[in-house]
Amino acid sequence: MNRPKVGLALGSGGARGFSHLGVLKTLKEHGIPVDMVAGSSMGALVGSFFAAGQKIEDLYKLAFTFKRKYYLDFTVPKMGFIQGKRIKEYIRLFTFGKNLEDFELPMAIIATDLYAGEKKIFRNGPASDAVRASIAIPGIFVPEKIEDRLYIDGGVMDRVPVSVVKDMGADIVIAVDCAHFDADPNINSIYDVIIQSIDIMQDELVTAMGVSSDADVMIRPDVSKYSSRAFTNIKEIVEAGEAAAETQIKEIQRTLADWKES
Repeated sequence: MNRPKVGLALGSGGARGFSHLGVLKTLKEHGIPVDMVAGSSMGALVGSFFAAGQKIEDLYKLAFTFKRKYYLDFTVPKMGFIQGKRIKEYIRLFTFGKNLEDFELPMAIIATDLYAGEKKIFRNGPASDAVRASIAIPGIFVPEKIEDRLYIDGGVMDRVPVSVVKDMGADIVIAVDCAHFDADPNINSIYDVIIQSIDIMQDELVTAMGVSSDADVMIRPDVSKYSSRAFTNIKEIVEAGEAAAETQIKEIQRTLADWKES
């Protein structure tokens, strides 16, 4: 291969994570190769569909018809309000029932081990289990149990998994961060409180860890004005991903060219 291996690190962000689709579409249109993907939370969801072999145009149709009611299977709130079986079946369907090791592209799913307080990286096993674990927003979703361990949202430990995709063998890492904290006075429910608290925590974590400097190219879709929890304005969110990626295409091409020269 006379070019660098390109890895994508797709971050968390709730509904704002649909901007990952716009980034993927723009990269494809400009012939930017993608050799591997790592994703946290919503980045795990979108990334797994893509890495499993779904076509971009089909993912656009899926996004534009997505409704929050698709995953709202409420349960008695012991460990979370949402049981998560409905969204897990949704994930299984759109990853073709595959195991991660059978994906068309190498894929890493990041979750958080609730017992150990450590980051868990899934590279094997049923994709639906791993992604369901990665999107398990604490307090909202019941944690996902895998082999006697409980897992929650990957964004709790690693919002934009740049280091993970580097460890997978990527020479160049393109990261997408769409989970910016935005001051929001519309806090009306326990759901809003939990999501806003996580957004604040993750923003501080990313700032402290300096994730931006670790990626070769960082793409930040302008989605802060859209709700991370309402799953409305999806078309605008996807278009924001397209626009943000478009502004970075020359930088990506330059980075690829510099790697070849070196």
